[in-house]
Amino acid sequence: MPHSMTAFSRQTHEANWGSLQLELRSVNQRYLEPHFRLPDTLRDLEPHFREAMRQRLARGKVECSLRFDPAEGNAAPGINADQLAALSQALEQVRAQLPEAPMPNALELLAHPGVMATQRLDLESVKAAALELFDTALNDLQTGRAREGERLAELISDRLQGVREQVSVVRAHLPTILERQRTQLLERLESARAELDPQRLEAEMVMVAQKADVAEELDRLETHVTEVERQLKQKGPIGRRLDFLMQELNREANTLSSKAIVADTTRCAVELKVLIEQMREQIQNLE
Repeated sequence: MPHSMTAFSRQTHEANWGSLQLELRSVNQRYLEPHFRLPDTLRDLEPHFREAMRQRLARGKVECSLRFDPAEGNAAPGINADQLAALSQALEQVRAQLPEAPMPNALELLAHPGVMATQRLDLESVKAAALELFDTALNDLQTGRAREGERLAELISDRLQGVREQVSVVRAHLPTILERQRTQLLERLESARAELDPQRLEAEMVMVAQKADVAEELDRLETHVTEVERQLKQKGPIGRRLDFLMQELNREANTLSSKAIVADTTRCAVELKVLIEQMREQIQNLE
């Protein structure tokens, strides 16, 4: 089934180092056009995200937004116990040798280089979780695109059936249309028949009949409809091919309209154009 280019996915991940929230949003675009908004600490993940997207999506403007909220404990300062113990032993030696020397207070001890230590964030764990989260979101996005594509295919199939019905109407009326045209032409020329060469008159009538004969256009319309139905069953991107087929369908509808000599054919040609335009609008969203 075809895939739509329109979908959305939001995924979250919680851990002791904090939380991640990733959003993927895609809309229709002629080519694949990814955009990324990532935290500076995770900016180097962009090439991995881009490559994964390139391998699994063919078209669409895809926006990826990743938010990282570190846990409060990861940003809070801590005490380097080993450094503080070593400093305390050194102070004991100083006190033993210089009992009169003033000793530092607690704040002065904390200000000593190496005593205060900020807990380091395990970025590798965060990056691994972000990559897994992106893969989950991308799977969900593809599922959404497939689900939407299935609905679009149903809408297109309904319009294709409408095209077939209009072709059948014109084909059923074709003998009547040609006979009516012949009768109208004869009535207009009846008064001038004596002044016209009978062979010339017959040739003119044959030319008019050929111009009014739209059997070839009807055959091509049915052929294009069959091809659209075949494409809807193919795997992979089909949007561009379907867009081309819509142009071909529209061309035949225009020819049918230009050859219309009775109201029935004109109405069918107009209805065909409406159906084709409705399909074209839906196809713009297909990958």
